[in-house]
Amino acid sequence: MVSATCNCAACGTTYPADRLMWRCPCGGALDLAPGPGLGRGEIAAGEASLWRYAAALAVAAPPRVSLGEGWTALVRRRWHGAELYFKLESQMPTGSFKDRGTAVVVNHLLALGVGPVHEDSSGNAGASLAAYAAAAGLECRIFVPAAAPPGKIVQIAATGAELRTVPGSREDVTAAALAFADSGESFYASHNWHPFFIEGTKTLAYELWEQLGFAVPDNILVPTGYGSNVLGLARGFAELRIARPPRLFAVQAANCAALAAAAAGTPFRPEATVADGIATVRPVRPVAVLAAVRGSGGAVVAVPEAEIGPAVLELGRLGLYVEPTAATAAAAARRLLADGTIRPGETTVVVLTGHGLKAGERIGDLLSAASGDPRTGRI
Repeated sequence: MVSATCNCAACGTTYPADRLMWRCPCGGALDLAPGPGLGRGEIAAGEASLWRYAAALAVAAPPRVSLGEGWTALVRRRWHGAELYFKLESQMPTGSFKDRGTAVVVNHLLALGVGPVHEDSSGNAGASLAAYAAAAGLECRIFVPAAAPPGKIVQIAATGAELRTVPGSREDVTAAALAFADSGESFYASHNWHPFFIEGTKTLAYELWEQLGFAVPDNILVPTGYGSNVLGLARGFAELRIARPPRLFAVQAANCAALAAAAAGTPFRPEATVADGIATVRPVRPVAVLAAVRGSGGAVVAVPEAEIGPAVLELGRLGLYVEPTAATAAAAARRLLADGTIRPGETTVVVLTGHGLKAGERIGDLLSAASGDPRTGRI
């Protein structure tokens, strides 16, 4: 465990990290100062979770709550003419990569004596915080869109968290959570704002490095809404002082691709997408995410809606059952292999961020559209 400070990206003010803060008083996002990194001898090899890297995490005390998050499988599959690695973040305790960040945030907050917590989410982050809050005995409220996938809403409710469904857009949900934060009744443990969430997602970089024999891949493709995985990967590889870090490809659904529009300097007009987990209209750290992508030599990739469903079903035929949001990364891999951006001989990792059980109804619709028979899934 290491001590840390937070810096405001907007005004430059530095704060000790041992404060119950989720953003700077000026309204800017807080970022943890770079950590010391990790040597092979500092890995707690007997710990089959992300806490094997505890020596490099800025948490003030040993973890009080863990559900076994991290150390997810890395499997190889043939994908459109190339052997790729698929990182199964979908196998996390609550079924999504969000557990990496949530576990670190919750343990950080527990060390600071936090009381009730709340969060706004399209589903996965809310399910993650609700589960970890339940394990820690914390009172928890989750704000979600009224139109959120039923499976995610049920998952949140099953933890005993207070579920608050909000009509309207995803931005309306955030506004409701912010208003509740202003009331002082609860701490806003936002996965989009809290810097310790990225401290958790950086362990994905450590894990890939270790699982690949203390080497790094050439390319990593990751579904991207707010960009916490991109920022975590960039932070992790920077702390490992890798001479040539991997190219990071931030994958978005073309129907709601705020970062792709910003990168291209084109107007952004959000539309509905089956990839609800990355349907982000206003990312909190867009400049930092784009800088991380460009600095790695990667790019933002926008996947057309018509390519997401087929990727879900094709992954399923490989034994990889994931929600549409996760399948965007595989759809992007097909595109990048086809245009030569990624070569078959390179080491490429596709991060699958969420389990298919999160979106059974939607996947059933995709099967029905493809075959007319959702019971058998014939295509």
